[in-house]
Amino acid sequence: MTDQPPLFTRRTCLARSLATLAAAPTALTPLTALAQPRAGERQAVTINMSFEPESLDPTMAAAAAVGEVTHYNVFEGLTKIEESGAITPLLAESWQQDPGGLAYTFRLRQGVRFHDGAALDASAVRFSWERSGAPGSTNKARKALFDNIASIGTPDAHTVVLTLHRPDAHLLFRLGENTAVVLHPDSAAQAATDPVGTGPYRVAGRQPGHSITLAKTDTYRQAASVSMARATFRFLSEPDDQFAALRAGEIDLFFHYATQSVNRLQDDARYQLLIGSSGGKGMLALNHRRKPLNDLRVRRAITHAIDREAFIRTVLEGRGTAIGSHFAPTDAGYVHLATTYPYDPDRARALLKQAGVGKTLALTLSLPPAPYARAGGEVVAAHLAQVGITVRIEKLTWPQWLAGPFNGRFDMTIINHVEPLDYLIYTDPNYYFGYDSPAFRELAQRHAAATSARERQVLFAALQRHLAQDAVNAWIFAPKIGTVVRKGLHGAWMNYPIFAHDIGALHWA
Repeated sequence: MTDQPPLFTRRTCLARSLATLAAAPTALTPLTALAQPRAGERQAVTINMSFEPESLDPTMAAAAAVGEVTHYNVFEGLTKIEESGAITPLLAESWQQDPGGLAYTFRLRQGVRFHDGAALDASAVRFSWERSGAPGSTNKARKALFDNIASIGTPDAHTVVLTLHRPDAHLLFRLGENTAVVLHPDSAAQAATDPVGTGPYRVAGRQPGHSITLAKTDTYRQAASVSMARATFRFLSEPDDQFAALRAGEIDLFFHYATQSVNRLQDDARYQLLIGSSGGKGMLALNHRRKPLNDLRVRRAITHAIDREAFIRTVLEGRGTAIGSHFAPTDAGYVHLATTYPYDPDRARALLKQAGVGKTLALTLSLPPAPYARAGGEVVAAHLAQVGITVRIEKLTWPQWLAGPFNGRFDMTIINHVEPLDYLIYTDPNYYFGYDSPAFRELAQRHAAATSARERQVLFAALQRHLAQDAVNAWIFAPKIGTVVRKGLHGAWMNYPIFAHDIGALHWA
């Protein structure tokens, strides 16, 4: 989900589904006939995603799927985050930073046009950032980025001067995320349904519940370098449907494919499997507004009750790393804290007894449709049952999850937060799990204000340890990403420092 930086290098089917897949018919089109794209489709690509975005405006919507469709394709920002995590110029061709780290001067690339032909200028950048930072903005990077902006100067049409309240070593990375893309000032209000950007593609069609199609636009400044004339994002969330579409040769790239089904495709001559890293943090999120989850002893008991390694082994087939705080191993300055609360059912029972809940605690576990959550929910429920916690599982669609848990209406939920370095969500008591810690907020302020690299490193470690000691959530895994790609398709990412699909970089051999 909200869908994290720096440094910049940077799901599992249920038993029923596996049984269904195992019984899938094999009398299909010969594999060799589909090893390459069908005739007439060498300038088109079809990508499967498990989650259909509810909006096409990444600057105002919460779900990471929004950026997967539009980022780099429809909308662009001043900087670009490469697969390696490196920061490169995009709408800004160059920039300069003052010695104190409080002012950045960006020189905009000339010749850039929006899809309606209007030229990009500094006023569009200022408009976009002011909109994202305005009161009432739902931009999920508001605290991390926009609240830190003191002023936005536009001395001429191609220059933007950004002044910060405090230095931010991750600024250029944050400006490369989908939350900081530049929108057309005249059409931003319609960006959720009819986006107008500066990218190589425009939205050519949308079938709710089925797909979104992007088409190459002739307004793009480097149109000759873009190979794909069309890209279709297919939305299939059920493992049965996903596997059937792949077997039928309907999908060219499957992002984050269900882990326990991945191995069934390894001998398929049409596809290759890429296993890479990400900045995701998979966790059992807890609602601090509800008793007794506001009791530290209960939260610690829940964390002790979960066998992370068994979860990773069973649900992710080993493709993940155990974590103990809201940080990923790909983050620079990462501290391994999974051993802070080792798997210890006896200790969990003792803590529950101390909290006065014993064997009387009953909680609802709300699960989004992602396979890691549905299969993982069964595992977590079994672990909690062993220490006397009764768990009722509630299965939700993504819209239901956004309207329920993400709006604070839940006890527990399993979710993978994909945004890099999004720890500042813990400074917001109104965020969906309702964590309210003045001490953490003060620590985050000290980290933001620190000027020396050594001080920032020490405080970054302190941020991680604070969240772990408070057992704010029960963090479980940092996932590896399994991407299934049709052979002959080049330019697909293996590692995902952010969740994005750069269609303009794809081509068929």
